[in-house]
Amino acid sequence: MKLDIGGNETIPTSVDALWVALNDPAVLTRCIPGCKSMTEIAPDNYKVDMQLRVAAVGGSFEGEIQLSDKQAPKSCSIRVSGAGTLGHGNGTARFDIEPDGEGATRLVYKGTGEIGGLVAGVGQRILASVSKHLIGRFFVALRKEFESPISRAAG
Repeated sequence: MKLDIGGNETIPTSVDALWVALNDPAVLTRCIPGCKSMTEIAPDNYKVDMQLRVAAVGGSFEGEIQLSDKQAPKSCSIRVSGAGTLGHGNGTARFDIEPDGEGATRLVYKGTGEIGGLVAGVGQRILASVSKHLIGRFFVALRKEFESPISRAAG
């Protein structure tokens, strides 16, 4: 089953700081929903272990993320692949980073994926909804990475 994603998000930080965060496995481990570990196995190539639960459905996944076509600090292509207890999938995406006013940066992303196995049986509409939910959780966590310690303590 094919899945398309795309959109844009404004992040309250500089272009350079966002680029550094998006290339930091520790930051990505904290921000990717369900990510338990992200281990570099080669330059710009990572093994990822995830435990993901959405509503009553959950499972574990292992996969790889490869970064390519990097043009720091402006753009990058991403290739993902993985398999787990609920199915398998692979996909590609590209993100572009651009200034968006004083102290903010816009991240524009677009990607496609192919999903198979049990998880594909839930249907395209449900998978599209779940993917939007997970992308939203990623960006909420990413924004929190740039909050001041005072804001973090208050929140």
